[in-house]
Amino acid sequence: MKISEILNRQRNYFSSGATKSIATRRKVLIRFRESIKNNESAIIKALKDDFKKPVFESVATEIGVVEKELSLAIKNIWKWQQPKKVNSSILNFPSSDYIYYEPYGVTLIVAPWNYPFQLAIGPMIGAIAAGNTVVVKPSELTPNTSAIISKIIFEVFNPNHVTVVQGDKEVATSLLAERWDYIFFTGSVPVGKIIYKAAAEHLTPVTLELGGKSPCIVDETARIKQAARRIVWGKFVNAGQTCIAPDYILVHTSKKDALLKALSDEITRAFSDNPESSPDFARIINKKNFERLSSMLENVNIYYGGKLTNESLYISPSIVTDVTLEDKIMKEEIFGPLLPVLTYNSKEDVSKIIHSFEKPLSAYVFSRKRSFIKWFNASFSYGGGVINDTLVHFVNDALPFGGVGHSGIGSYHGEESFYTFSHAKSIVKKGTWLDIPVRYAPYEGKIGLLKSFLRWF
Repeated sequence: MKISEILNRQRNYFSSGATKSIATRRKVLIRFRESIKNNESAIIKALKDDFKKPVFESVATEIGVVEKELSLAIKNIWKWQQPKKVNSSILNFPSSDYIYYEPYGVTLIVAPWNYPFQLAIGPMIGAIAAGNTVVVKPSELTPNTSAIISKIIFEVFNPNHVTVVQGDKEVATSLLAERWDYIFFTGSVPVGKIIYKAAAEHLTPVTLELGGKSPCIVDETARIKQAARRIVWGKFVNAGQTCIAPDYILVHTSKKDALLKALSDEITRAFSDNPESSPDFARIINKKNFERLSSMLENVNIYYGGKLTNESLYISPSIVTDVTLEDKIMKEEIFGPLLPVLTYNSKEDVSKIIHSFEKPLSAYVFSRKRSFIKWFNASFSYGGGVINDTLVHFVNDALPFGGVGHSGIGSYHGEESFYTFSHAKSIVKKGTWLDIPVRYAPYEGKIGLLKSFLRWF
């Protein structure tokens, strides 16, 4: 079926009012959750077949996150949808003022390959809960996961409500040529710019979940062994192919040696002396990304790791030291299991390095000094972050998740996902029992009264 025909059918379905019923939305979300539970083994297998994703990570970072989001939406959709009464302006007396939430209409979700199940289904939950129709385009780089996504959606949804369109860059280009009511994209900054430009042609609103070089600061007061354990987990989960993974470490000079040893000890503890044989370490998604990451290890000082296996697309967890901002590894988001460690002596050093990059999606600080933490949070702009841990802000559905500047536009998760896919419509209900005449022409002699009124109210 042509993309234009899919779009027209969904637009007609939306116009029919079929998605407006909250009870219907809730029922279909319940069926969606049950289908995901029934297909759990197939999802895990697909993720393993695509890039050797460990079973634990598949459950924790893909299926578990989605099921939690679904349960939250199913429980709260009635409450989220209710009009919200707000304070009315005295200038409108007598009146009652409300915010009504209505769906945008026909939405497009373009998903990435690094968390191919979670980052396709997660935004869908908000779009469906808000009453939209959805076309989702999963990544062509994870064909097995894309296939199981398609199977589940076909089982659960009327295709005029939710459907999957699979394909490569040409298919994505064809999708973007159409006029949508909302576009949600997760991926790289360069592709995000293409999405934004295409959306601008139709003045289509967007959410862009992008990335950047997320810093991880370790000061002289940090608990080094604990920090190393939490950094290694956050950096090397999914083989470092995580948009909010610590991209580089800035450690106080006095703690460099201790941190390097602790990091290497923790990698060995987590993945053994031979991470290539570990069932808990994923692979690089494809040859192109393998070569890109491999080139970052050229002409740098590898403190730990550095092993490359071309045939299986394996890159070992690696620590790189003595790098400069001119090295290739610091020129772009790494998005892989390579961890550069830089040092600093002062706050000015930290500022110089962090401000040399665009605003990151996340930032992490390991410190027990309140004044340093307060300074950091006040000094830098980033999407979100954690003090004394990594990644965990992502799992709290009460926290909006999103970037700022080059790391993204808009946010989602939990209740925020519902509002992302809803237009907030403002309504004033004006009383008829009183009509204050001062606003009506003729205006002669009313200026003084108007100024007094505005000054007091």
